[in-house]
Amino acid sequence: MIIFLESLGCSRNQVDSEIMLGKLVGAGHSVTDDPNLAQVIIVNTCGFISTASDEAVDVILEMAEFKEKGICKKLIATGCLAQRYKDDKDLLSTLPEVDAFLGTAACDRIVEAVENQDAKTLTFFPDPDTRPFQDLLEQRELAADFYAYIKVSEGCNRKCTYCIIPQLRGTQRSRPKKDICKEAQDLVSKGIKEIILTAENTTDYGHDLANETGLSQVLTSLAGTLGSEQLKKNGGIQTWIRFLYTHPKTLTEPIIETVKKYNNICSYYDVPIQHASSCILKKMGRPYTRKDLYTLFKTIRKIDPKAALRTTLIVGFPGESEEDFNCLMTFIKDIRFDHLGVFTYSDSSDLKSHLLESHVPYEIAQKRYDMIMAAQAEISKSVNEKYVGTTHDVLIEENPEQGVYVGRTMFQAPDVDGVTFIYAHGLEIGTVVKVRITKAFEYDVAGEI
Repeated sequence: MIIFLESLGCSRNQVDSEIMLGKLVGAGHSVTDDPNLAQVIIVNTCGFISTASDEAVDVILEMAEFKEKGICKKLIATGCLAQRYKDDKDLLSTLPEVDAFLGTAACDRIVEAVENQDAKTLTFFPDPDTRPFQDLLEQRELAADFYAYIKVSEGCNRKCTYCIIPQLRGTQRSRPKKDICKEAQDLVSKGIKEIILTAENTTDYGHDLANETGLSQVLTSLAGTLGSEQLKKNGGIQTWIRFLYTHPKTLTEPIIETVKKYNNICSYYDVPIQHASSCILKKMGRPYTRKDLYTLFKTIRKIDPKAALRTTLIVGFPGESEEDFNCLMTFIKDIRFDHLGVFTYSDSSDLKSHLLESHVPYEIAQKRYDMIMAAQAEISKSVNEKYVGTTHDVLIEENPEQGVYVGRTMFQAPDVDGVTFIYAHGLEIGTVVKVRITKAFEYDVAGEI
């Protein structure tokens, strides 16, 4: 069979997509990036917030047109949307175009779903807590050529009132450190230049293990392993190591010290704080205060002054007053994050936050969203201007037009941050070059060799 897979949502979902494609290729199927050529189409869905669920349904319906007009014979929906609404009796009737629904713990059933000849709609929803970690002997079909994500854990033990993830992904289960390092080595041997650690909360890694191994030990092992002479020969550069989705409560000084110690670990801290009002943080179920956040970012900048900071926020959370919002606005102006993303609160009856009083009208939440983004655009432009005249390693990823290349520095993560434009000729995609930054924009920078 010829397979097309559309992966929606986060980097954890992306890893699941790559694992499923690896299983299918291992079973003798082939992969295409053109749905017009696919005999089977898979949509790996996101269902974290209402807009993500809406997008997932829209994409499923869009792909269903290839069953009507093209050569596609089967449409499969996998991932968080399917898992979230698995008990909804209307799911099958609402999407009759779908031939199989697989939950978040059903990656290992994808070959069965593709090869099934029964006309009846298949549904596989195993308990997320029973999901095994990736078999290192099985291949992954990577979506990107030069960077790859590694999941260091599955699930989450946090009790954030706005979040459905524990129900979708189960409780936290940390992978053995040796498996993480082995997978990283395998990926580097295939030409990967950047390893990105991901999880629901990467800094919670190891809290469920008996041997007291934490993220700092994983980073230390990876930095040593991927900094070895053999692996540095991969393109003549060290492999970058980055980690995302940290939790303010478990991003500790030992982790920050480890990042500062090794030059192949990106001095880049993705810290989704969600808000900066202590009152709203308490309603969110986030176990820290505004004062704790000021202390954390002061500590990061004291230990690692050149660190890039990224965060994500929620505005319009139930009970968010004008004072709470002003508190948040003051905080982001004080901290001056390099990168920042913001969402308006997404309500649903299956969330604890749904029961909170004083829900914020959508119009007000959207206005607050616009205000945060406008303020951050100015901050980001100002922050980027500090790089003008400085030189950085840049991983070249694209050559969209003659004389222009697109790449990333260590202070830019893929997909979520800006990029670096390089005005040059004759560069090789997938290499790292020294670039002097000459221009700064709101979210991007540009430079020359």
